Amino acid sequence: FVMIRPQQKRQKQWQQMLGTVKAGDKVTTSGGIRGIVLSIKDDSIVIRVAPDNIKLEVVKNAIASVTTQEDS
Repeated sequence: FVMIRPQQKRQKQWQQMLGTVKAGDKVTTSGGIRGIVLSIKDDSIVIRVAPDNIKLEVVKNAIASVTTQEDS
């Protein structure tokens, strides 16, 4: 129980974070790619990556962290 509870709490926070992602948020993928969210589909997110403004479509589950515009 001591080992399972913290993992469940982190999983719940991560799911909540993915649910609140919106256009304009800065995200970092689990692969280390950083970009700005352009649009959100059912199970994927389109992000713009600097410096050439390349658009990438990534699966939502690949998002490791989110920085909202209010945080910055």
